Amino acid sequence: MNGKKYIQLKQQNWAKRKGLVLIGGTKLNRGEKNYVDDLTSNIFNNQLSAETDKNFKEGDGGEMNDSNFSRAKMKALHSSSALPVNVFQYWQNKEVYPILYACKLCAKVASKENSNGKNILPNKVKFEQKFEISEDKNLFPRKPNLDVVIENNKLYAIESKFTEPYKKKQKGLSERYTSDKSFWKGLTHLEKLANKISPNNNKFKYLDAAQLIKHILGLKKAHKKSGFTLSYLWYDVIGKDGFEHRKEIEKFAEIAKKDKIKFRHITYQEVIINLSNNFYVNNENYIDYLTDRYL
Repeated sequence: MNGKKYIQLKQQNWAKRKGLVLIGGTKLNRGEKNYVDDLTSNIFNNQLSAETDKNFKEGDGGEMNDSNFSRAKMKALHSSSALPVNVFQYWQNKEVYPILYACKLCAKVASKENSNGKNILPNKVKFEQKFEISEDKNLFPRKPNLDVVIENNKLYAIESKFTEPYKKKQKGLSERYTSDKSFWKGLTHLEKLANKISPNNNKFKYLDAAQLIKHILGLKKAHKKSGFTLSYLWYDVIGKDGFEHRKEIEKFAEIAKKDKIKFRHITYQEVIINLSNNFYVNNENYIDYLTDRYL
């Protein structure tokens, strides 16, 4: 069983336990019944916050609206946008150090300032945030969207993956990125990698290395002085797909480290287990939902 099918079946079993009626992905209700009719059925506590709703409406993915032919992407059980919303939206207007710790992005103990109730930054968990790579709108009309951004005195950017690595071979990097030498100052090793996967990618089957490079370029431009951490958060699967995907992630991490990029990687399963082991009390409903659905 390939990784994509494994995830779809796992999510269908969750929907069955919840008594959800599933429909096909097109307006004519064709295709595998892997979608919910009401988007909120796919979201923890059956609601999107005003902040999350605004973030997705300002994004480029069209995640929330049905088209003339297909249903909104976020209505899919295997939606790569619903998954990070279910994990991270809960922490809006809360202390974010538990979810940062679960993602291995900070120490477990909250800072003294936060424990005293100071410097708490509300609504700093955002989705679909854009970071401009170049001011040339003709060559770069669109800005890459990062799935999750958390600001807590430092900036943590998270690229989330669900079924995407297990669908098909990943695309290469457009030559317009490699031709502009100003992008690559201080990124010698990532530039070499960029040239190897531009315009065609023959290095990575599962990891979208081109997308990660774009995120690094955008984050570097926006946060050159203050710095950033980019985390790759993915859903692991059993078998060859999961094994090979992890090997590719580790290969990319080694290259990024040589350029002193703070690049982290962790699975959703690890994050949920970390939350359960360390922060279950007072977060029971949230963690039970994640455990039941994604573990």
